[in-house]
Amino acid sequence: MELENKNILVVGLGVTGIATAQFLINRGASVTVADRKKEQETDSEELLIRESGIRMEPGPHRIETFENADLIVVSPGVPHTIEPVIKAKERGVPVIGEIELASKFITEPIVAVTGTNGKTTTTTLLGKMLEDSGLKVFVGGNIGNPLIAYVDEEEKAEIVVIEVSSFQLDTIDAFRANVAVLLNITEDHMDRYSDMDAYRKSKARIFKNQQYNDTAVLNGSDSVVRSLSRDILSKKVFFSSKEEKGVAISDENIISQENMSRLLEDFKLPGKHNAENAAAASLAALAAGGTFEGVRTALRKFKGLSHRLEYIDTLNGVDFFDDSKATNVDSVAKALETFEKPVVLIMGGRNKGSKFHTLRNLIERHTKKLIVIGEAKEDIKAELGDIKPVETATTMEDAVFKAYNAAAKPGDIVLLSPACASFDMYNSYTQRGEAFCRAVAKLLL
Repeated sequence: MELENKNILVVGLGVTGIATAQFLINRGASVTVADRKKEQETDSEELLIRESGIRMEPGPHRIETFENADLIVVSPGVPHTIEPVIKAKERGVPVIGEIELASKFITEPIVAVTGTNGKTTTTTLLGKMLEDSGLKVFVGGNIGNPLIAYVDEEEKAEIVVIEVSSFQLDTIDAFRANVAVLLNITEDHMDRYSDMDAYRKSKARIFKNQQYNDTAVLNGSDSVVRSLSRDILSKKVFFSSKEEKGVAISDENIISQENMSRLLEDFKLPGKHNAENAAAASLAALAAGGTFEGVRTALRKFKGLSHRLEYIDTLNGVDFFDDSKATNVDSVAKALETFEKPVVLIMGGRNKGSKFHTLRNLIERHTKKLIVIGEAKEDIKAELGDIKPVETATTMEDAVFKAYNAAAKPGDIVLLSPACASFDMYNSYTQRGEAFCRAVAKLLL
């Protein structure tokens, strides 16, 4: 792909936008970064890219900037349906995303993981399985390390493992995953997609360019995933949950049912959803060249990830769990199903068009009280407030204090599982989870 002397517009700054802009300027392109931030909100990283010769265009987007570009690269957080992008497409300007751009410079096999929930856990575990199989692995993508950053690394991997969001899949063209994993599809991002069908089609794009000798790893227990599998050209391998740790597989050429059961016996994370994640990672790792012993070693060692149903501490017999990564109702459902003890649930944040009422049965069975915070607190109260007592909190510290008081007795659980995005109060789910942990620590003082 020829980039030198091309007029290229990067839309959206952030980690991915900065990495993309630096990659392009290093290849002789004339680069402009458009971001809706005000000029005075620029930080040291933005000033650094200015010094690299990259033009900044903060504030409201100028349509002429988009229409005059030779190529537009949109960051994952930027909808490809905004008016300036549509106008540019009408003028014939190519619009792609960062993973599409990066893939044009990568020759190593790519393993890509998508789904509504479990992507980061599965991607991280998959990378460790391949590393424990003796392979050099790059792990990145939507997991935090942009794929474009790998292209300029001096030491190349033998295999590239990436987490891919639906937003990133919206802007692929020729991107191809040699092994593609689809974990599940449940309602999410309804603030960005017109309906569930549009969201489903976005996720299915991960298989768009696969060839017959590639592999698709699919959740056979998910009816939506099953419905789209008939259009996939590559070799299809299914995993299907049977019980808490029981997962059936469809292809014994990769691994026998007996050996899959042996592997999952070594896996310590609770919950059916984690068993599914482990099975998906195992199948993908073996399809990509991993070994049985490498997979088994990784499963034995894996302790889970921060802010994903993470045990934090115990105070007077009350256990505290941080599930800040639960940004949709399906994640909260999976978290609640994990616990048998009564839960005081902290929910709230920025509503992504979620249907909180779908949690009613689980709230009834598993919780004793709801503590609601953030922009969505009134929405949650309206949909769930008639089931169990609901109390409003103004800050995370306030929420944790009220939740602990509500827990009251040993054996109770305080769970942060928001079902919402974090951006009303925090920069990320990580920052939100850290605030929860600090609030818990204060209780212990």
